[in-house]
This record gives sequence, structure tokens and C-alpha cells, in this order.
Amino acid sequence: MTESVVRARLVFAYDGTDFAGWAAQPALRTVQGELEGALEQVTRVPSLRVTVAGRTDAGVHARGQQAHVDLPVGAWERMPGRSDRSPADGLLTRLNGVLPQDIRIFAVTEAPDGFDARFAATERRYIYRVTDTIPDPLNHRYVLAHDRSLDVGLLNAASGMVTGLRDFAAFCRGREGATTIRTLHEFSWARADSGVIEATVRADAFCHSMVRSLVGALLVVGDGRRDVAWLQEVAASSSRSQAIWVAPPYGLTLEEVGYPPDTELSARAEVTRARRVL
Repeated sequence: MTESVVRARLVFAYDGTDFAGWAAQPALRTVQGELEGALEQVTRVPSLRVTVAGRTDAGVHARGQQAHVDLPVGAWERMPGRSDRSPADGLLTRLNGVLPQDIRIFAVTEAPDGFDARFAATERRYIYRVTDTIPDPLNHRYVLAHDRSLDVGLLNAASGMVTGLRDFAAFCRGREGATTIRTLHEFSWARADSGVIEATVRADAFCHSMVRSLVGALLVVGDGRRDVAWLQEVAASSSRSQAIWVAPPYGLTLEEVGYPPDTELSARAEVTRARRVL
């Protein structure tokens, strides 16, 4: 960082129900738009740009999202006002004072050297929640109600076939010039005492709609409509498969973003920026 700028690191959560996704869009309510607007309001610095760890789709929630924003030193030092709070505590309090109730900032810190919320991350952990029993109406914004019984053992066995380093083109909505090669560290399913089944999905990064496509493909295997041979055939496709049902966004939550030790942040960012190959 230059001497004139402080990089602030934000940890925050949001209920994605009423947002058109993370990314700012004209005339639409987005998480980025609300957060950047709040930052400009409390810092009195125009045209601030927030860099986020994971750009979530419309309707997707986040509990452990992370981002960074570069603030002029003068604006950073004004944050405590007349109190004895630190600039980070001042910014935290001010932001939560003006943000809508469906976004909350949990922590603000001065980022260590080399920190980049997007490129320095080592993994993102999502959970997709689904129930095959009578759904709790209080959870309808966060849990998918599936109308067929699901075999958790079968779901776990099938998930193991798509983990590891591979091309996930069949499960991604392609973007010009972007690679679909990813390392899927974990794709596991567990039924909670409440009856809700949680699919935990961890990867170094995800391409557009990858988690929801993976979940959609596995659900039709777990309820018996498709078999494992179908999944293997679909997963081997070199382009997006039209046979895959994309699960609805509201069952998905970004739970956590992982980073290396501070001394390894810059090196990690360089690795991430390099184009992935098999």
C-alpha cells in the first residue's frame, strides 16, 4: 500500500433475499451498491470501490463474507470522531449505523501488507441447505424444500466423484476468457437433527453458478431419478451441460473465506492470478 492509503478489511454478513446479487447494477438493489453507498456516506469519500472475496448471485446469502476497501489516510483517521475508539472500531460503528438491517458488519481491521480479499483467499466454504421432510416455514428463505426423499449415503458417494482438481465446465456458466478449472476440496452431505440436510462445498474458488449446479446435479442422484453413471457422463462434458438442474439460490450461504498466514498473502495472490491448468 502507498503511504496515503489505508486498506480496511471487512468481515460481514447479509440476507440475500432482497438483493439482485453482490455486484452493483444500475437501478437494482445490490450488496455492493449498499455497502459502497454506506462507505461513501460515513467517510465522505466519493467513488469508493469494494473488492469482495466471492461475488454471490441474486438471492444467495453470506455469513462470513470478506472484502477490502482502500481509504485515504485522512478519512481513516477521522473515523473515531471525538471518541477514544480506534479508526477500525469507528468505521465499524458508523457503517452499522447506516446500513440496512439485511447487511451487518462483524469486524473491521487494518489489512496486513499483501492482503487482497479476492486474490489472497485460499478457499471459500459454502453450505447448501435442503430438507426432504415437512419444511419449517420460518426457514423458507434459507432452506430448499425437496419433494422426494434423499439418501445421504448415496449423496456422499456420488459427491466424491467430482472432488479434486478438474475442469468444471459442465457446472459453470462460462465467461469470455475465464477458466473453469478449480480444485474442489470438499463436497459432503450431513443430515442435522432438525432434518435439514447440509451440503458443505469447499474449493479454492468457484465459477459462476458452480455450487448450485453441483447441488442440483447431486439432488437428482440422491433422490433416485438419475444414477451415478449419468453424473459421470455429465461431469466429463467440456461445456456447460443443459441436463443439469441449477438449484435455487436461497438455499445457499457463503459461510467462510480462508486466507494464509499474513507472511504468505502476497505469494498467494500471485498464484491465484496465474491462469489455472490441469
